[in-house]
Amino acid sequence: MIKKLLIAFICVTAHGLFAQNGTISPYSYFGIGDSRDNGTVDNQMMGGVSMYGDSIHVNLSNPAAYSKLLTTAYTAGISHKEYQLKNWTEEQNTSVTNLDYLAIGFPLAKNVGAGFGIMPYSSVGYGLNVTSATNQGAEVASAFSGSGGLNRLFASIGFEPIKNLSFGATVNFNFGTLDYERLQTVEDVQFGTFDRRESRVNGYDFNYAINYNPTIKDKYTLYTSVVINTQGNLVSENSQTIGSFSLNTGEDVETIDVNLDRDNLKHTELKVPTETTLGLGFGENKKWFLGAEYSFQKMSDFENRFLGLENASYIDASTYAFGGYWVPDYRSLSGYFNRVTYRAGLRYDKSGMVVNNKEINNFGITFGLGLPLSGNFSNLNLGFELGRRGTTDADLIEESYLKVNIGLSLNDRWFRKTKIN
Repeated sequence: MIKKLLIAFICVTAHGLFAQNGTISPYSYFGIGDSRDNGTVDNQMMGGVSMYGDSIHVNLSNPAAYSKLLTTAYTAGISHKEYQLKNWTEEQNTSVTNLDYLAIGFPLAKNVGAGFGIMPYSSVGYGLNVTSATNQGAEVASAFSGSGGLNRLFASIGFEPIKNLSFGATVNFNFGTLDYERLQTVEDVQFGTFDRRESRVNGYDFNYAINYNPTIKDKYTLYTSVVINTQGNLVSENSQTIGSFSLNTGEDVETIDVNLDRDNLKHTELKVPTETTLGLGFGENKKWFLGAEYSFQKMSDFENRFLGLENASYIDASTYAFGGYWVPDYRSLSGYFNRVTYRAGLRYDKSGMVVNNKEINNFGITFGLGLPLSGNFSNLNLGFELGRRGTTDADLIEESYLKVNIGLSLNDRWFRKTKIN
C-alpha cells in the first residue's frame, strides 16, 4: 500500500510541472526569472553542496557522481515555500508549492552510470501595484504581473576510468514561455492602458564535472570536484501587444501588435554566462561528510534586450556553500533513528542582480533528515531552509522565507516482489 501511495504521489505532482507558477518573488521580473535549485533534496539540505555521490542516490548537480551508481534509482522532489514580503510600509505573507524534479539514474557497466529527467530551470511569478500622481495631481495606478518559466530536460553520463577519478557530462535542453503585463489607469479617465509581452525561449547548455576522491588511511575520503556549467545559449521569440481597455467591463477596446522587427527585437539571444564550481570535502564513507563549495559566474555579461529595464543591471555573481551529513550507525538493527541521515548546511548567494543600485543577495540555513524505507536502500528525504533575500532599502522588497522539501529516492530493489522457492 505504501508503495502504491508513493507512486501515485509522483504521478500527481508530475502532472502539474508545466503549469506551475514556481515563485511569487518580484525579483523574478528580471533576467529569465528566478533560477531554481537544481539539486536533489539531500544535496539542497547540505547547503547545496554537490560533490558527494554514492551508489544509491541520483546526483542532479554533479554528473560525475553517476559513475558510483550500483542500482537503478528513481527520484522525485516537491517543495513548499512560505514567504514574508515587506518594504518600509507594508508586509504580506504568501506561499507557493512546486514539483522540483523527476529523474532516474542507472548503472550501464562497471563504474559507468547514466540518467535523465526533467526539472524547472527558472520561474516568473509576481504581482505588484504602484501608485503615483500626474503633474495635475490625478492618481495613477500601475499593476505589474508576470507568469511562466523555463523547464529543463536533461540526460547525463558519468564514468570512472581510473580508480578514484571520475568524469561526467550532462546535456540540458531548456524551453518555456515568459509572460509580462503592465496595466495603468488614471483617476477619472474611462479607459486604462496595457502593455503585454511574451517570450518563447529555448536553447541548450552543458554541464561537465571532474571528481577526484582518494582514500586516506584506509578509512577516510578526500573529496575534490570541479563542475562547469557552460554558457546557456537561449533564443527568444518575442511579441508585444499594447492598447486600451474599459474600466467598466475589463474588455480590450483597442489592440496594437508592436512591430518588433523594426528594432531587431522579434528574435533575441539570451546568453546565460558560464558558471564554475570548485569543491573540497572530507569524510568517512557512510558515517559523516563535511564539504565546502565556491561558485562564480560572470553575470556582468548578461543582457535581456527585449525587456530593456532601466533600473536593473548585473555584476559578477558568486555562491559560497558549506554542509555535510552524519549517520550514527547505518547497520543498526535495533534503533531506527541510528540509521537516519542527518544533514545541515548554509549558503550565501551573490546573485549578480543590481536593482535601484542595490545588490540582491540571498542567505539560507538548511537542515534535514534522510529516513530509510522498507528496510532497503530507498529513503524519504525531508528538508527545511530558512532564508532571507533582498533589502528594504531604495524602495525594494525583502523576502524572508521558510522552505519545506520532500524528496523520494526509490531503489529498484524496492519494486521487486519477494519470491519463495
